[in-house]
Amino acid sequence: MRPASHARAAVFGLALTAASILPAFAEPLAPIPVTEWKAVYGRIEARDRIPARARLGGTLVSVSVVEGDTVTEGQVIAEVVDEKLGFQLKATDGQLDALQAQLENAKSELARGEELLSRGVATAQRLDALRAQVDALTGQIEATRAQRRVIEQQAAEGSVLSPVAGRVLDVPVAAGAVIMPGEPVAEIGGGGVFLRLAVPERHATALKEGDTIEIEEAAGKREGKLARIYPLIENGRVVADVEVQNLPEGFFDARVLVRLPVGQRLALMVPAEAIHTQSGLDFVAVRSGDKTVMRAVVPGQHQEVDGRAMVEIISGLAAGDDVLEGANHE
Repeated sequence: MRPASHARAAVFGLALTAASILPAFAEPLAPIPVTEWKAVYGRIEARDRIPARARLGGTLVSVSVVEGDTVTEGQVIAEVVDEKLGFQLKATDGQLDALQAQLENAKSELARGEELLSRGVATAQRLDALRAQVDALTGQIEATRAQRRVIEQQAAEGSVLSPVAGRVLDVPVAAGAVIMPGEPVAEIGGGGVFLRLAVPERHATALKEGDTIEIEEAAGKREGKLARIYPLIENGRVVADVEVQNLPEGFFDARVLVRLPVGQRLALMVPAEAIHTQSGLDFVAVRSGDKTVMRAVVPGQHQEVDGRAMVEIISGLAAGDDVLEGANHE
């Protein structure tokens, strides 16, 4: 028998059994609004992606992290040394020693002047000059000590600190390199992870913050929430962030298939259980007067409407048809 004969036989056989199908419920078919979904790829990214920069120029003597390491906020991840600072500290210490010796001598002169003044040998003007010399040396010593503290702080800034708690994404330099102030030593990703999308700009007006996003994974589908839509369009695409619980953090910039709601349209939808398949053809039971007939249909995409599995009917049915939503075979 030819394939066409098989199809006609299947339709004839299904029509014969239509009389033995007892409808559970019949409802006039009407178009309902369904969501249009756009499939795009999103990337898993760190919420905060901050470079750990060197605050001091010099030689990078050590780097204690590699890509993938977990760090805490403020952790020392590298050391930069500027040998000139050590020489400056020694020079400052020499200045302090010299000024301290001059101060001791000036204090001795002041004490001698006060004794001579009490005997009437020295003048008050001479005593004032000695006091001024002591005060000047004391001020110079304090200024030099402050200068030394500045140099010590510069040397302490050779420690490169992690700006946030997270994972090390990139280490572009190695020990022994000469770096400048502000040059990045490592890039840290922290603050958790989120899903970032780049959507064609023609769908920009259809996106709304708070929309539900479907995410397809190997284990199945799950939902996220559109958290932020950025106003700047880059290369014809709108950037948006999606909040998803328990995103995998094994790899950053990993791509994930996402389905976005980009609009609505009217479609004829029937419950999934209303479709009967026989010999490769799909049929829907329809009430025609006092009879039940089986209509061959072309089903479309499957969607969940109000928590119920529904199937779009592309052809074979029209609005107003009484579709039997449930049926039993005797």
